[in-house]
Amino acid sequence: MKIQHLDKQVSVSEQIEPEVFGDLAESGVEVLVCNRPEDECTAPSYEAMQAAADNAGLEFVSIPFARGQMTRQHCDQFAELLASGKRIHAFCRTGNRSCNLWAGARCLQGVDSSEVITGARGAGFDVSGVVVAFAD
Repeated sequence: MKIQHLDKQVSVSEQIEPEVFGDLAESGVEVLVCNRPEDECTAPSYEAMQAAADNAGLEFVSIPFARGQMTRQHCDQFAELLASGKRIHAFCRTGNRSCNLWAGARCLQGVDSSEVITGARGAGFDVSGVVVAFAD
């Protein structure tokens, strides 16, 4: 599992297995956000991930969307989680959707677009299209 830190609050990765949830909790993560639709690939079910998150003392949140289907509502949901101040780890099949969701939410929060682009680029992601769509 390759974890990419986008800022001090949020990290992203590809699909993770429930067996690593405890390690994430020990590293300071408080909330897991799954951006993968339930029927995508052969990943664990939401039910299995929820149970593992509960066992690790983590909050589990699902904000699922397919590639290219992210909406303002998805970003608003993630922005609400960001406003909690809790450490968040988001994941999907490759990490790209989760990074785009973070970028959209940060733009909605008024974070400078260059800061958002730099954070994503440092993790190997290009969010310039999201910034154009969501930055004021």
